[in-house]
Amino acid sequence: MRARLTTALCTATTLVAVLGACAANTGGSSTVDTGRQQTGVTATDPKDSWGPAPEVPGARAGGTFTIIRETPVSHLDPQRTYSFAGLMAAPLFARSLTTWKDDGQGNLVLVGDLAETPGSNVEDDCTVWEFKIKDGVRFEDGRPVTAKEIAYGIARSFDPDLTGGPTYLQEWLADTPQYDTAWDFGANRGALPPGLTTPDDRTLRFEFARPRCDLPFAASLPSTAPLPADRDTGINLGHAPFSSGPYKVTRFRAGVDIVLERNEHWDPATDPVRHQYPDRFVWSFGPTTDTAANRVIADNGADQAALSWDYVPASLVSRVAGDAALRSRTILSPTPTANHLVINNKRVTDLRVRQALNYAIDREGLVKVLGGPHVAAPNTTLMPPATIGHRAYDAYPAGRNGDPDRARELLGGQTPELVLGAADSSVEQQMATQLKGNLERAGFKITVRAIPDDAKLDEIKKRDNPWDLYLSSWAADWPSGAAILPVLYDGRGIRAAGNSNESYFDDPAISAEFDRILALPPAEQAPQWAGLDERIMREHAPVVPLYVDVAYLVHGSKVGGVFVSSVFGYPCLLDAHVKP
Repeated sequence: MRARLTTALCTATTLVAVLGACAANTGGSSTVDTGRQQTGVTATDPKDSWGPAPEVPGARAGGTFTIIRETPVSHLDPQRTYSFAGLMAAPLFARSLTTWKDDGQGNLVLVGDLAETPGSNVEDDCTVWEFKIKDGVRFEDGRPVTAKEIAYGIARSFDPDLTGGPTYLQEWLADTPQYDTAWDFGANRGALPPGLTTPDDRTLRFEFARPRCDLPFAASLPSTAPLPADRDTGINLGHAPFSSGPYKVTRFRAGVDIVLERNEHWDPATDPVRHQYPDRFVWSFGPTTDTAANRVIADNGADQAALSWDYVPASLVSRVAGDAALRSRTILSPTPTANHLVINNKRVTDLRVRQALNYAIDREGLVKVLGGPHVAAPNTTLMPPATIGHRAYDAYPAGRNGDPDRARELLGGQTPELVLGAADSSVEQQMATQLKGNLERAGFKITVRAIPDDAKLDEIKKRDNPWDLYLSSWAADWPSGAAILPVLYDGRGIRAAGNSNESYFDDPAISAEFDRILALPPAEQAPQWAGLDERIMREHAPVVPLYVDVAYLVHGSKVGGVFVSSVFGYPCLLDAHVKP
């Protein structure tokens, strides 16, 4: 895999040339390089965007590959997919305009998937983009995929009933975060949103009011998956998506399991990244994380070819890490998921209070609560270290265990009374207890209020939520500051509900910087994002960076080809196979 990627780099335009240390994340590693940075390039040789993908050494066809997960994947509608499990399952049955060649060690090449290349910047100013669609890509019923079905898939993402998916393309085409009011999908089902056209069956064209230089990266998300209009079942599509990939969904039992079997109309010659090794994939839901891990550790029967999707739980980390016999059946990798103590800036308006919160946190103690270095690594920046161009800094140096004296000094005798909202899950309640102790030692008075776990994400995204602090996390949709800082800290998009800007931070000068940097070519953006990251923290302290997730997974002895996605930090299944 490394050799193939090195070849690709010679025929690619650099997104940014930042080299970090790399360590394999499959079988055998007992330490993790949490400071590893991604390297990213955009392929310019059309050959890089065609298949077949290189064979995986030792892989063979056949068998059933099982993924065991505690909570179900709610649906598989590509235009609504935004959970980690959904994002990693979708490529098995849904192809997108572009995709990433990923070696699992942080080296990424953006290539065309449905498209022949990662896109053409027609006017050379990022306002007009065209994608030529490949011949030979077919749906599961054998009909060809054309630009019209891709355009229809993008158009249906404007439907306000199809909530939950990414909104980059909708907002960019409509030139407003209120895209669903700018163009009504329900009233225009036979048309396309302004700015999206199909000049012919093999051409998809985007025209934007302002530069959108990150379009090729946003196009790698499953929201660009094609769909014939006659197969659109609205909110029910997620139970029976229409395949354009190597597998098709043959069974969907909500909360129980999902079965995918081979799509005989998939042509590997058109596909630069996917394989079709297992006869079927089975997602099995319900077992707790402890139960799932113990099952694959026991390595009996069908569980020999099973992956425990959820990371090794804290209760089993010591056992798994200390068992040399399990080392070949574990995967240990850094991830791009950053976790923050989010400060509601509409309620906590005093900068000195927000700065004091940053000084108060005992990150090392928090990591211990979570399960140690196999689970998390302390972080002091808004962007995680895996971000291309990341620059390390600590705006509020408090040592490994916090600096309550410096926090009290900033508070100047105040005793701010703050409400910390935390999910009612055991892990988040333990974290809340730890954080409450940190903050009260530093002069705060903290009230912890439980939020139902299945409602928390929706509730903290409401502009007028009743909490001063809450825990949240973010993994970028592609490894650039463009998919982190503007998404989380641009106050112009704040609305009544559904906000990614959960801190409700809004500063016009920072928003202007977002516009300036986004108009730059991607190769020039990385150092600008790194500088803005530090500026936001030093001047505004809208959140408290806490830690980045570490992926620690265990699987059966017959599992092969699984690695942790350099983009999303969860198991990639495209090379997965069942060993003899």
